[in-house]
Amino acid sequence: MIDLHNHLLPGIDDGPADLPTALDMARMAVANGISHVVCTPHIHIGRYENDSRSIAEACSRFNSALQEAGIDLKVGAAAEVRFSGELMTRVLDGSIPFLGQWEGKKVLLLEFPHGEMPFGAERLSQWLLDKGVVPIIAHPERNKALMNNPGKLKPFIEQGCLLQVTAASAAGRFGERAMHLAHELLSNRVVSIMATDAHNLDHRPPLLQEGLLQAARILGEREAERLVIDTPWRIAHQHFA
Repeated sequence: MIDLHNHLLPGIDDGPADLPTALDMARMAVANGISHVVCTPHIHIGRYENDSRSIAEACSRFNSALQEAGIDLKVGAAAEVRFSGELMTRVLDGSIPFLGQWEGKKVLLLEFPHGEMPFGAERLSQWLLDKGVVPIIAHPERNKALMNNPGKLKPFIEQGCLLQVTAASAAGRFGERAMHLAHELLSNRVVSIMATDAHNLDHRPPLLQEGLLQAARILGEREAERLVIDTPWRIAHQHFA
């Protein structure tokens, strides 16, 4: 399986604080059936001041450590980018790494604030699309505004944005409301990929199988596999060329 949203790189955001923990997370991911990951540390202006260069350097160090430890995990790097007014400038100046490509356009993993959908957010997503960048909206099922009104996702879906649901949400680890919305999005067949959004070994581990089982129950086994194998590979295969 291929995980396109996780925080495995150590010491760069709110993921593992040190390399030994990151390596233990990598071992856990491999044991769960994950063969490839694109690490997506936060780019959050004022909190996590990462950029393309710092993330690439952290990924290179992590790759070397994985090889030295004999852990068979293929790793690439992108970012989870927080919605902000500076995002347009960062896209234009090349300081944001992209997740991959979709139908000839670059793919950006876009995070909205957890408590709301910002007013006019669809104008930013449309700007990105007009610039040849497809937003993939991170964990919409965990957004409180969307829990209360899932219809707020409709304009983004109609624009052509993609959706990433967290495996742990589908498995119930983020509570009943997030689970119900994850299942609803799966049932409506608007989810593009499922990912771990892993941050640590205990509360947010790098596990896909538990979410995949729920997706298979809703969609059938083959359609569920597309969320963790086919579509992620189609988006991000160039990271592993």
